[in-house]
Amino acid sequence: MGGGPAPGRPPGSDRSDRPAYYAASPGAWRDWWTLLHPPYTAWHLAYVVIGASLVPEVDLTRLLAAVLAFFLAVGIGAHALDELHGRPLRTHISAGVLVGAAGISLLGALALGVVGVTQVGWALIPFLVIGPLVVVAYNLELFGGILHNDVTFAAAWGAFPVVTATVAQHGRLDLASVIAAGGAFALSLAQRWLSTPARMLRRRTRSVRGSLTLENGQGVPLDQAILLAPLERALRALSWGVVLVAASLAVARLR
Repeated sequence: MGGGPAPGRPPGSDRSDRPAYYAASPGAWRDWWTLLHPPYTAWHLAYVVIGASLVPEVDLTRLLAAVLAFFLAVGIGAHALDELHGRPLRTHISAGVLVGAAGISLLGALALGVVGVTQVGWALIPFLVIGPLVVVAYNLELFGGILHNDVTFAAAWGAFPVVTATVAQHGRLDLASVIAAGGAFALSLAQRWLSTPARMLRRRTRSVRGSLTLENGQGVPLDQAILLAPLERALRALSWGVVLVAASLAVARLR
């Protein structure tokens, strides 16, 4: 694809040479911005806030600890391992630094979880075991990649933060959190089904050729940007929407 917009390209379409619509130019601190996947990290941290906000009385300290733990485990740890496995974001961060970042962040998340156990009880322990195992197995595609699929992603990055945050608040699950976890699962499936073809277009497609023929015989040319635009607009809208819903719940419960 050329450097400038093609005729008829949808307004607001992004630079298709970047590995993601939010990716910065390679190098220095910009690689870390890209590595964090800011819209997606905020999206999944919003599930933590939603899960914590479903209990009768929200403990702000526990909520902030849960958000920090998931930021470390998912925002840094999972994404560092993902970049280590195949360099999908094309950053210049060395393998050693990625391993160190993943290890330190996962240990930090576990440490926060251990502190949480002292506050809410043993019910939190299964989450401390399952979470790091899934992060490592999913992002490094261990066991032949059997866990690297849409369902695991939706369960681990959608439902899991909701139920973990609820348990971290008062040591047990309830019906509201289970229902919310189902909603997060569905939203994360939608994210996956949109982001998978978007990544294919951005990262593995050399060129796009084709057209649509309308009923009146008019031809509509297709290119990479035209195919990307609805996928990434939907992803942007969903990421902002989930974050705003979480913010509204937090404001309502903590005021």
